[in-house]
Amino acid sequence: MFLQFQQHINSHLSFLKEHKILIAISGGKDSVVLTHLCHKLKLNISLVHCNFNLRGIESDGDEEFVLQLAEDLDLEVFIESFDTETYAKEQKLSIQLACRELRYHWFAELAEQLKFDYVLTAHHADDNLETFLINFIRGTGLEGLTGIPEVNGLFVRPILSFSSEDINSFAKANQIKWRDDSSNASKKYLRNKLRHDIIPILKEMNPRLLQSFQNTQNNLKESTEIVKERMDDFLAKAIVSIDENEVKFNISEFKKLKNPKPYLYESLKEFGFTQWGDILNLLDAETGKQVFSENYRLIKNRAHLLLSEIAKSVNKSMLISEKDKQIQTPFGTLFFDENDESPNDVFSERQNNVIFVDKNQLKYPLTIRKYEEGDVFYPFGMIGKKKLSKYFKDEKLSLLDKEKVWVLCSGNDIVWVVNRRADNRFKVTKNTKNILKIALK
Repeated sequence: MFLQFQQHINSHLSFLKEHKILIAISGGKDSVVLTHLCHKLKLNISLVHCNFNLRGIESDGDEEFVLQLAEDLDLEVFIESFDTETYAKEQKLSIQLACRELRYHWFAELAEQLKFDYVLTAHHADDNLETFLINFIRGTGLEGLTGIPEVNGLFVRPILSFSSEDINSFAKANQIKWRDDSSNASKKYLRNKLRHDIIPILKEMNPRLLQSFQNTQNNLKESTEIVKERMDDFLAKAIVSIDENEVKFNISEFKKLKNPKPYLYESLKEFGFTQWGDILNLLDAETGKQVFSENYRLIKNRAHLLLSEIAKSVNKSMLISEKDKQIQTPFGTLFFDENDESPNDVFSERQNNVIFVDKNQLKYPLTIRKYEEGDVFYPFGMIGKKKLSKYFKDEKLSLLDKEKVWVLCSGNDIVWVVNRRADNRFKVTKNTKNILKIALK
């Protein structure tokens, strides 16, 4: 196996020979064999071990084993102890997901702090098959069937093409010792059920199962590339704009398609949506209809679909005293300056982010708050009042735009629809004695 491993590194992962590497080691056979292979190949490696404190003295024994192995091979080792059960409860995660989250976050943090270039994990071909079957059982798209990537940013899996049997043979031939994890025998986890009950039957039916699976995965990966190229071309036409708040899709591009549903799935799958029928219905829904995932929402707005992150709650209102010269808000900083310009000079200056008001008309403290249904104001330059909802409709504001609107109020009266329109009741006139300039930056 070593010669095959050496050839694989030289042919496919030669960049590892020039970089600092961490090897994630549990003490189990797979990660110990990976460590010996990399050490024999003289890669620049250090070890990193997580003690999840889930198996009592067995977990401590794994830690002691890793420390001894590092000493035997003269390698640097980093060890972190986690209160996994508490973390899982706090984050409302299964123990397995909690372990995964803890270790990958720590690996990434350690690599960044100590300037390691890659983290190697000991996933192998049987792990890849198990992941494929788990995704298949739970339901997934095409990418979920392509298995574990060999290189995924910081993380590299250099023995992914080797089978568990290959690893076992190498360990025995080289008299390598390792630690057995008793939890691997428990069939309460789906992965272990597949490993102990299902995959042996599949291998009995097809002794070359792993090779056949590898061929299937290669075909799926090639198909995925075709889909990606097609989606890149489609999204170049379908995405109208992208900014820090939203992605805007042109509905007409989806409706040109014979079957828009898979295009919607490929466009939105990474945002956690599951209600694909409801999303398809958005194409013909009324403006304002929404579909939610845990962290995102998709809104129909006239000819567009708007994708945005679900906003975190912010303070509903803030008070502004007469002494305040500036105040930090969720949407920027408001500055208040008494202005010594004449009313005539003020009339010539018109900007959305700046207003001039008659200070004597204000009642302190002023209030800054979110727009509310039923709000009414007197738009600057117009006669009479208008509901903000009607103003928004006339301005063609989307639901997302409306939710971002804040108003500056004097008592119950709106002074300014911030960054959009001032109120006529507080305007500067030729009789104004005290002019207040309010600017948003």
